[in-house]
Amino acid sequence: MLESAGVPFAAVSPGVDEEATKASLRAEGLKARDMADALAELKALKLSAKDPTALVLGCDSIVELQDGRMLDKAESREEAAEHLRALSNRRHYLYSAAVVAEGGRAVWRFVDRVTMHVRALSDAFIADYLDREWEQARWCVGVYRVEGPGAQLFSRIEGSQFTVIGLPLLPVLDYLRTRGVLTS
Repeated sequence: MLESAGVPFAAVSPGVDEEATKASLRAEGLKARDMADALAELKALKLSAKDPTALVLGCDSIVELQDGRMLDKAESREEAAEHLRALSNRRHYLYSAAVVAEGGRAVWRFVDRVTMHVRALSDAFIADYLDREWEQARWCVGVYRVEGPGAQLFSRIEGSQFTVIGLPLLPVLDYLRTRGVLTS
């Protein structure tokens, strides 16, 4: 998204053990919104500590079901089918957080929430969808890529498609303009 928007950047892995961090944050009782924010901040701070002169953007997304349960990325095709069955004919929330760090401290943050309405999905549809999409969608929380065939899962989406794809892009661009990184 940043590349398409004309923003120069270098992608660097922060080396965060997300599963262990999520387990710890869940044990602390963090809600989905706060977990997305905390994970984005951890990623940004970890890289910012390595290069204090850089402006570092950390991001994370969390899916929250109506009952408050959170979904992680599916670890297997079978788990992906379970996730899709849990989402079928229901709405859920997707939180996408962005945190900018500089000099080893967070200097800006934004968390967006999108309400996702999944249509009723038959087992046949789920099997066909995973036959076509598993290799790409396995890396996506919620097992969907709305920029591809995953759009067929939904009857309605309330909020920014950029947020669904994984980054609240417009607020990030606004911040970068405010900082003078991008021209106004």
